Amino acid sequence: MSKRHGSYGFDAPWALTGLVLGAIALAGLAAASFALDVFAAGLAFLFGALYTLASAASYLYTTRRGKFAVWAEELRRLRGDERLLDLGCGRGAVLLLAAERLDKGRATGVDLWRAKDQSGNAEAVTRANAEAEGVAERVELVTGDMRDLPFGDDAFDAVVSSLAIHNIPAAEGREQAVREAYRVLRPGGLMLIADFQHTADYEETLRGLGVVDVRRREAGWRFWYGGPWFGTCFLEARKPAG
Repeated sequence: MSKRHGSYGFDAPWALTGLVLGAIALAGLAAASFALDVFAAGLAFLFGALYTLASAASYLYTTRRGKFAVWAEELRRLRGDERLLDLGCGRGAVLLLAAERLDKGRATGVDLWRAKDQSGNAEAVTRANAEAEGVAERVELVTGDMRDLPFGDDAFDAVVSSLAIHNIPAAEGREQAVREAYRVLRPGGLMLIADFQHTADYEETLRGLGVVDVRRREAGWRFWYGGPWFGTCFLEARKPAG
């Protein structure tokens, strides 16, 4: 994977902050317990502090490096002439990786630009990142809701999404987002969705639409947000041709 030149922030920064503060609090309780000669409690709090700190380190690695490495491998299958759509593109982590491979294609990112989901999430930041990565001429940014995409049917050769669809609070809304992704994907086109929640539901929606070529798989330790209990799954599907 090539070195990233843009600024990509932190995924769900409140969660990482909570892990760090939790580790500090547990370390403080451990120190207090040892000072009061409550050895068993001190050990328990110390273990908890180390465990939480390790989870924070895992989260930090994924959001700053791991997810980029995983997605870089996933996107190697692109030929270079595709029209690609990134749902919930944020600051462009996946969008711009794809754009680097699309020397004859184009990458479109759609987002509502909410900082709650990613620190510093804003269209201007994503545009600046596209300039920094040298792919601005291949990238289009659209402000829009993935439940009601402003694109025609069969408009894209590939649709990708990374940790975005789960941010829709209602199951009906998440289902609609998957249906919209399917609608704008051309027959034979590739869909790649990475998420740590609801991927079984996404698969069920696609199968209900008649997709047979679909599978879910683990993304591996580089895409853990704190540990395997917050591991990311990939949903990979091909829209039936014809």
